[in-house]
Amino acid sequence: MTVDLDRAYWLGLLVSVVLPVLVGLVTTRVTHAGTKAVLLLALSTLNGFLVELAAPGPGWHAGTAAVLALVSFATGVLTHFGLWKPTGVAGKAQDSLITGRTQPRGV
Repeated sequence: MTVDLDRAYWLGLLVSVVLPVLVGLVTTRVTHAGTKAVLLLALSTLNGFLVELAAPGPGWHAGTAAVLALVSFATGVLTHFGLWKPTGVAGKAQDSLITGRTQPRGV
């Protein structure tokens, strides 16, 4: 059995690894974990559907796109807890762009 994946699938897998960092860039440390999970799920779904759209072949299949979205989400969750969080990248991403206000406005 020979496994031959097109470039679109490899790119989708790479994007799946980076998605948790992207979620960290657009959320704060005080953002509810459920909100972050839903955002990761939405981005993973978008990634799966775009990879299926970009993949060469005779057509677009919703079932394949759904499987790719689930693989993307699982990869994102696993890399978040297995790679990005222990190395501190997740925390640094959350501290870099958006910060929560420590003081009320006008003070």
